[in-house]
Amino acid sequence: MARRILWASLALAPATIAVDYAAHPGNAALFVLAAAALVPLAWLIGETTEHAAEHTGPGIGGFLNASFGNAPELIIALFAVGDGLPQVVRGSLAGSVISNLLLVYGVAQIVGPSKPLDRASLVPQLALVATAVVLFVPAVVVGYTGLSERHAAVVVSIPLAVVLLALYLAVTARNLRRHRELERDEASDGAWPLSAALGVLAVATVATAFVSEILVHSIRGFASAIGASEFFIAAVIVAIVGNAAEHGGAVVIARAGKMKLASEIAISSSAQVALLVVPAVTLLSLFFTHELPLSFRWEEIVAMTVAVALSAKTVVGGRTSRRDGILLVVLYAMVVAGFLAAGSR
Repeated sequence: MARRILWASLALAPATIAVDYAAHPGNAALFVLAAAALVPLAWLIGETTEHAAEHTGPGIGGFLNASFGNAPELIIALFAVGDGLPQVVRGSLAGSVISNLLLVYGVAQIVGPSKPLDRASLVPQLALVATAVVLFVPAVVVGYTGLSERHAAVVVSIPLAVVLLALYLAVTARNLRRHRELERDEASDGAWPLSAALGVLAVATVATAFVSEILVHSIRGFASAIGASEFFIAAVIVAIVGNAAEHGGAVVIARAGKMKLASEIAISSSAQVALLVVPAVTLLSLFFTHELPLSFRWEEIVAMTVAVALSAKTVVGGRTSRRDGILLVVLYAMVVAGFLAAGSR
């Protein structure tokens, strides 16, 4: 019954696009409609990734889910850059890193069984996120010694973005080679052919991107309607909705007992955001009127640092556990409360 409802609710995506272009409702209503439309799309991406992982194994399957799932995040960020919303961009990207490490990874452990983790894959990815947070610091310092969007912060951010991209590509290539060698014998025929699964993933990602664009353009109206800061909306609501693909996919896969794949999705997605999406948006913003330096707020840097540290502690243990999952989710709730109190910069 639930699956039938999810299949039927996929109609929300074209309905949202049609309403946006034809009816022009208020921004608050449009934001809620777009957010609702992303939920079944997230489920579809998780469902098709699970089929693809039957052919590729959990490591490469997690990489595929994170890659397709983070495409909307990149598009959301670029639309926000074009709209001159730098605080929204950085907030949503930092919130994505944090929510994947704490909320998604935590919920996956709560709903799934206790099983061994692939520490050889997860520890390097967490180390990458930690490295990214450290590399953000110079731009953060420059941003706090003057205007956060000033040209000096952009100049400092460009070489940092290049280093992050190079590091991500090098480590990802190594990990994919490792997974391909270790998992070749584990791959089995899925219910769907690999080509069909990848095709559905692509279509779902495109639909998610269109709906995400609508979401961005309605942020200000929604923030005003509920009396919250744009930073909070971006760092919490947009981050969760923009990462709905990973959220839904990891939870669905964890409930099926595939904890290695679920953990790969959550943690590799954080690594992709920190070392691929963030620097890519910074470099691509050079072609926009408004450039985007890596001058995150101190609240974002502290929250990302704590998220990496606590996630690493659970990974080093070598097994998923419900207690660790609850701890991660409780910490995420504390981060959300802190972001709500922080307000606008």
